[in-house]
Amino acid sequence: MLLGKFSHLLGLCALVRGTILQNGQVRETNYPDTKVDISSYDFKTYDADATELSYKGRWDSKKVSWWSAPGLVFGFTGATVAITFGELTSDTTLIGYRIGGMDWIFTNVTAGGTHLLVSSETPGVNETYPVSPLTFELRVTNWAYGVQIDKVHVAVSESLVKVAPYNRTIEFIGDSLSSGMYTSYEGLSSFAYGVGAGLGETEYYVTAYPGICVSDQDCWGNPRGQSHQWFYTTDTSWRGTQIWGDEPEPWDFEKQETTPDIVIINLGTNDNNSANNVSTATYVDAYKKLIQGVHGKYPKAQVIVMQLWMGFYAYGNSYQQNLGYEQELKDIVAFFNSDEYLSAPTTWDATTNTTTTLDAPGEAFVHYFSTKGIMQHNDIGPQWHPTDVGAIKVASHLTQFIKLTFGWDMVATGPEIFHDTLYWNDEQNY
Repeated sequence: MLLGKFSHLLGLCALVRGTILQNGQVRETNYPDTKVDISSYDFKTYDADATELSYKGRWDSKKVSWWSAPGLVFGFTGATVAITFGELTSDTTLIGYRIGGMDWIFTNVTAGGTHLLVSSETPGVNETYPVSPLTFELRVTNWAYGVQIDKVHVAVSESLVKVAPYNRTIEFIGDSLSSGMYTSYEGLSSFAYGVGAGLGETEYYVTAYPGICVSDQDCWGNPRGQSHQWFYTTDTSWRGTQIWGDEPEPWDFEKQETTPDIVIINLGTNDNNSANNVSTATYVDAYKKLIQGVHGKYPKAQVIVMQLWMGFYAYGNSYQQNLGYEQELKDIVAFFNSDEYLSAPTTWDATTNTTTTLDAPGEAFVHYFSTKGIMQHNDIGPQWHPTDVGAIKVASHLTQFIKLTFGWDMVATGPEIFHDTLYWNDEQNY
């Protein structure tokens, strides 16, 4: 969902370096300055296409990141990791990084700069268990910005190590609600990230961007909708046009590291806004095309359709949750699980604008997740998006739904998921 002065807010983001607003006040941060003069170090250097590097989420052929919370993971020996970021990096982008299951560390990175991210003083660098080989993880926090990986460096006598991907994968397709807009660390505070990381030993991709509709039309400045854009590497940001013009790279589904087992869709809050002039019929058609697209690219994936929440409104002496397209979404789920569809399933590909009827009948694969009662009115911030607490509540309920529906165990039993949520009361005498 994206309401209000989107372009104005983006302008504010560009002017503020590493600033987080908490209830309208600047939150104190102390991000380390990690930029170094590479000439002062003796590194062994790997190119961005080194086989030891695993790119998470969507990265283009120039090794530029897109959408929400894209990542880079690799193992390494020794106690040194540095990364040189390419000129296509959005300057001062905030990244989170860590070793193994240690807490996130944050730093602003610079276009063309080399940043020393791991040294002998980095927490966890001297520990050999339980994560082995020693694993480095980087995630881009800002949904509007991206980084370009140019080189990865380790100590001259050390090496990178390929880390095998996890055996289960989840993908989110959404808008600002999934991308983490207005949560503290955006992509790393979203409910989508909370589910993916919170499950543990799960690959997660968050293909979400604020303001986007599922309907393929302009919504809040996004020129295309997810029924089209999901098939492409880049999101609908100004960066996509700046780097790729009007010829974006189609996403190569066959080359992505893992294939999602579960795809969760949360789309419609922007379609439902009268400012975007989307008819109900257009919304339903686009949503069906997106699910057909997912089924075509991931034939074995289960799809979860999330009930929309449209904020809350005062209702006498209490509050009520606004809903959107409630019956339409239930009807969409019923359609894909019906004999009408499953007897001759069809798939959709936006890059070729073609619908294909599959040769064999299918089995039911679409599920409905109700969000009713999960959040209350004070879990939505002044900009109509979940607070950090609201995002955690949604993530917790959705994780339990996945466990109960698909039998996925939760195996993250200690590593930090959400950062800066350690607050408590230790004063008992009041």
